[in-house]
Amino acid sequence: MRITLIAVGRLKESYWRDAAAEYLKRMGSYADVRVVEVADRDPGRGGEARALADETADVLKALPAGAYVITLEIAGSQLSSERFSARLGQLGLEGRSHVAFIIGGSLGLGAPVLAEADERLSFGPMTLPHNLARIVLLEQVYRAFRIARGEPYHK
Repeated sequence: MRITLIAVGRLKESYWRDAAAEYLKRMGSYADVRVVEVADRDPGRGGEARALADETADVLKALPAGAYVITLEIAGSQLSSERFSARLGQLGLEGRSHVAFIIGGSLGLGAPVLAEADERLSFGPMTLPHNLARIVLLEQVYRAFRIARGEPYHK
C-alpha cells in the first residue's frame, strides 16, 4: 500500500521532525509512506481568503492521481484504532492501493480540497495544532498496520 500525507506547513521544531521521522522509519516495512509539505501562507499578505486559496491550489497539485483521498476534519468520522486499521485493510481489498491523507493548516482546508475527499476522518471534536495532528496520524497509520498483522501494540 502507498500512503501519501499532504500537510500544509512544515514541522519547524526538531521534536516534531524527530517524531515524524521515527514513525516513517517504523512504517518502512509495512508500506511506502511519503509526506508532502505545502507552504502555509501568511494571511497578513493579501488576507485569509488569498492565503487559503494559495494553500488549496498547492494541496490540489500535490494530490496523487487516482489516490483515495481522506481529509482530516473535525466533522469527519471518528474511528477506533481497530476500526481505522480495518478500514485501511478494506480499502486495499477494494483495490485502493494508494491513500492520500490531507491535513490543513491554521486556515483549514479550502472547499475545492474538501470536494476531492472520498472520506473524512476526525480525531475528535477538539481542534489540534496541525503539527500534532500530523504526528497523531502517522502514529495511527503505523498502529493500523501493526493491528492488521496481529503484531503487539499498546491499547
